[in-house]
Amino acid sequence: MNPVERDIRGYFGIAPEDSILEHYGTKRHSGRYPWGSGENPYQRSGDFLSRVEELKKSGMKEKDILQTINDSLPEEYKMGATEFRMAQRRAIHERQQLKYDRARALSQDGLGPTEIGREMGLSESTVRSMLKNDKPDKYTRTKEIAETLRKEVDKKGMIDVSEGTNLVLGVSEGDLDDAIFVLEAEHGYQRYGVGIRQPTNINQQTNITVLAKPEYDQKYAYQHQNEIQSLGEYHSEDGGETFKKLQRPSSMSSDRVYIRYGDEGGLDKDGVIEIRRGVADLNLGKSHYAQVRIMVDDSHYLKGMAVYSDDIPEGYDVAFNTNKKSGTPKMKVLKPIKDDPDNPFGASIKANGQSTYIGEDGKEHLSPINKLKEEGDWDTMAKNLSSQFLSKQPVKLLKQQLDLTVADRKAEYDEIMQYDNPTIRKKLLLDFADTCEGNSMTLKASSFPGQATKVILPLSKIGERECYCPTYPDGTQLALVRFPHAGTFEIPIVTVNNKNLSGRRNLGNVQDAIGINAKVAERLSGADFDGDTVVAIPKSSKVDIKSTPALKDLKDFDPKIAYAVPEGNPNGVRLMKKEEKQKEMGIISNLITDMTLRGAPEGDIARAVKHSMVVIDAEKHKLDYKRSERENGIQELKQKWQIRVQEDGTEKYGGASTLLSRRKQTVRVPERKGSARIDKETGEKIYKESGRTFIDPKTGKRVQAMTEVSLISMHPNARDLSSGTIQENYYADFSNELKALANQARKEAVNMKGIQKSPDAAEKYRAEVESINAKLNAVIGNKPKERRATIIANENIKAKVQAQGLDYKKDKKEIKKIAAVEMQRARDSVGASGSKTKITFTDREWEAVQAGAISDSKLMKILNSSKSDEIIKRAMPKASTTLSSAKLGKAQAMLANGYSYAEIAKACGVPESTIYDNLNK
Repeated sequence: MNPVERDIRGYFGIAPEDSILEHYGTKRHSGRYPWGSGENPYQRSGDFLSRVEELKKSGMKEKDILQTINDSLPEEYKMGATEFRMAQRRAIHERQQLKYDRARALSQDGLGPTEIGREMGLSESTVRSMLKNDKPDKYTRTKEIAETLRKEVDKKGMIDVSEGTNLVLGVSEGDLDDAIFVLEAEHGYQRYGVGIRQPTNINQQTNITVLAKPEYDQKYAYQHQNEIQSLGEYHSEDGGETFKKLQRPSSMSSDRVYIRYGDEGGLDKDGVIEIRRGVADLNLGKSHYAQVRIMVDDSHYLKGMAVYSDDIPEGYDVAFNTNKKSGTPKMKVLKPIKDDPDNPFGASIKANGQSTYIGEDGKEHLSPINKLKEEGDWDTMAKNLSSQFLSKQPVKLLKQQLDLTVADRKAEYDEIMQYDNPTIRKKLLLDFADTCEGNSMTLKASSFPGQATKVILPLSKIGERECYCPTYPDGTQLALVRFPHAGTFEIPIVTVNNKNLSGRRNLGNVQDAIGINAKVAERLSGADFDGDTVVAIPKSSKVDIKSTPALKDLKDFDPKIAYAVPEGNPNGVRLMKKEEKQKEMGIISNLITDMTLRGAPEGDIARAVKHSMVVIDAEKHKLDYKRSERENGIQELKQKWQIRVQEDGTEKYGGASTLLSRRKQTVRVPERKGSARIDKETGEKIYKESGRTFIDPKTGKRVQAMTEVSLISMHPNARDLSSGTIQENYYADFSNELKALANQARKEAVNMKGIQKSPDAAEKYRAEVESINAKLNAVIGNKPKERRATIIANENIKAKVQAQGLDYKKDKKEIKKIAAVEMQRARDSVGASGSKTKITFTDREWEAVQAGAISDSKLMKILNSSKSDEIIKRAMPKASTTLSSAKLGKAQAMLANGYSYAEIAKACGVPESTIYDNLNK
């Protein structure tokens, strides 16, 4: 064995191959020969560093040096690049410690700084500095941190040591990494990654780094994720800084609830909960209306839209409107609570959705009102146009809106490229690419001028062609669209009448609600007033939304009567299971979409729509959906209108057959590992396969791990999924353009150099940099709590899913509600703070960013922890009187399609005068 190999093996405590001693121990340490053993405890580290330095001098690069070292080590001792760097760092610390120890020893022997310097080959000033330094040296600090970690791991088995953990100990990331490396190398503790499923989005996971006892391998950690603990103990100390802690709802007496049955006027307000004004425990706060749940008699609950009312019979505080017939027992009208003490409604109560009041006893009590949403929440909903709606409109209007969306994206890209800070530009380009790629798969277009989402509320004294909506001027014509959307026959056109006395008295100056007649709700595919929403689109000569009369065949059609199964199901009709509803609705929705695109006649579409109405209520109201399928000839319609030519040239009938229905489909591909890499030449994402295999419990055979991805994402040309209709081809070109924009943005970003840090700026803005770093640390410090909350929530969700007999594939909607509540509760329990998850800048701090006071890598971390809209607002160049070519093109397209100068100016982020000047040159 050559000297280099012997020295390297010696540093890691590995007996030479020609040694007769039997080696035992864990990776990079020997139980018999631990690090630093021998007559000179630091000889090995010195030799190791000397050899590394010698190899560097010979011209070797790091990867070649690592390869040389690994060739000298047994398989179980080989290192990766990160481990190699840590080994070097630790050896440097050991060498430095040797110097400190020797200097102090010589001092104790009576030598002065000059003599010590001469003995050690160091300057006198260096020796004095070493002797004066009473702070723990790097080597000692690492040992102390490692000992703290060891105690925590021994006590808990596995701990999370991911980002932010170092702040719990008050040490740097580097110190923490060194300490973990010591535990791995000297004591055999294990460090590995574990993916924790996100409770509210099971298709995504949070990756955490775990430090575990030697006997707990990665497989054990995956199987026992609930045992992964935090470093330290987290508990809420802010009293609910971001929201008051969710409490078990309080209950009100059923004696206070009046039921207004369907034949008594309740049908026209089905789902509305009217509340007497001035009742202390039923206060809606600052809202005129809210979507709520109210527990009654500790056994049932009211579900619907709560509004104040002066039309409540004496002796009652609440009037509940229902479509059920007179005589139905009160508790049969109400819904029974779920068998879940923490979430009796099976719904997610919003942050601050509960409130308290002062009772007659002078004490504070919890209100029975539990808000899911309230006034203002609907106004924040996304305003994009889905293909489900837009594809059924005239081709001219469809193309116009798709072109505007592309112009909008191009102008956004052009604007980002003008930002002078390269790191900010890079960050926003990557975000922009993700948005474009998402749009290319969802096929959503930009909104129409003045478009808004409104929650519907009933008004008894308003015409069928009118509405009350103060956010629009009187006389505005609105097209109302509800989802799921079957066709233009479900779009009522109403005219705004804000002089309506009923609206003014009952609703007032509402922000994001619209008051309509019950007949209008019926036209909206039978919408209820329990929180259902519509998209309101102002009509104009340029935005002429197509609305056709209600289908004749649907007149007086009531699926609950036509396909009702007799009480007790004497004929043994096959009833729809809860888990089948979503699948059946998807099938019929795809059929209606494909039929509409291919120009199916009204009679055929009416048959499909009838069946969809049966399907949507089949599980809840026990309807014979199989008889509906036969009588409405659904299989025949599939054969006639769902024809797809497959890649091998054969025709397939039934199933999604157009781009707009197939874009929802997924395909299975080999499981991917880590984040995607960006190709510097094309900007495309490149994924690395994990190569993981496992034993299939069904077959007993070893199979490759697979994952599901969007079908459209696997086709560079979306036209591959088109059946050839003009609408599909327009959408395919739209998708392709957005994919190209995403790739272009990523290519620019990956080849872009970040900002160069300026020492002068760092000094000038020292206070601001410290302030920003403190904000970043607050964000990072919240992450361990958030990860702990995720683990707690997942365990609670799992327990409740099992207890309620739910299935992760079949009961997604129900589990999603449980997940939202449990995540909120878990955040409460550990004190995870939403207010600490985003950074906002002062003007002076932003000056520091722009001046280069912060390095590129640190700035990217800061930007990823900041609000994107604030970054865009601050990074935007100062107002210019000239529009870029892309933005001018967008403005011209908007003007041609009916947008006002004010709307164009808002969309382009410039003064109205700038738009006027540029469009009228």
